[in-house]
Amino acid sequence: MPRTSLEKAARIAEVIDTLDRLRVECPWDRKQTNESLRSNTVEEVYELCDALMRDNSPDIKKELGDVLLHVLFYAKIGEEQGRFDIGDVADALNKKLIFRHPHVFGNENVGDSAKKVSENWEQIKLREKGGNKTVLSGVPAALPALIKAFRIQEKAANVGFDWDNPSGALDKVKEELSEFCNEVEKSDASRMEAELGDLLFSVVNVARLYGINPENALEKTNLKFIRRFNHIEQSAIKAGKSLRDMTLDEMDVYWNEAKKHDE
Repeated sequence: MPRTSLEKAARIAEVIDTLDRLRVECPWDRKQTNESLRSNTVEEVYELCDALMRDNSPDIKKELGDVLLHVLFYAKIGEEQGRFDIGDVADALNKKLIFRHPHVFGNENVGDSAKKVSENWEQIKLREKGGNKTVLSGVPAALPALIKAFRIQEKAANVGFDWDNPSGALDKVKEELSEFCNEVEKSDASRMEAELGDLLFSVVNVARLYGINPENALEKTNLKFIRRFNHIEQSAIKAGKSLRDMTLDEMDVYWNEAKKHDE
């Protein structure tokens, strides 16, 4: 039987009590600061993303716990500095969720349109800053480039700056590919880089318009390549061969074997 909200809150309260004690009694926990924890937080989030991609429930649960610990740790530091505590964090989050969902907690009607909800979300976020926030200012500068391109395009689309039809975006990919190839023929490194950036941005646009998350798509291809290349390497070892001494044709044989295993 699912736990009630109070039962879940009690479990989190136990973690808070444990962290409070560690902050006092553990030399390592005691000396941590926002700055010292930051890089570890980034690592924990990436580990969570990896578990999510593999859809591994035990690992997802574990990594969620690690991320939760960091959230509670930052709140604890804020409390020690007299700025805020975890209650303030939760309260601010709850108020924001209610404010940004007028179709649930207010009178706005969006029907069953997730797209309309997303568009309203961006408009509401702008109003939260008194209208002084630009559309793209909410995209974190530190995001990886692929994710950032996707978020930039999403935000622009939510205020109406978008392709009328995905086919137009596909044509743009072909145009950008042609322009990149032209620069390759000229061997102009600077222009090649610029055109490749345009090409990648246009590919991200196509992915978005067809409902594909480009980060997830690329990561799945990364994992597929790793799996197939590992097969080449392991097969070579079994055959008493070194990859460096093998021809591309020889490696292709093992690559095609790996492809069959994926089918």
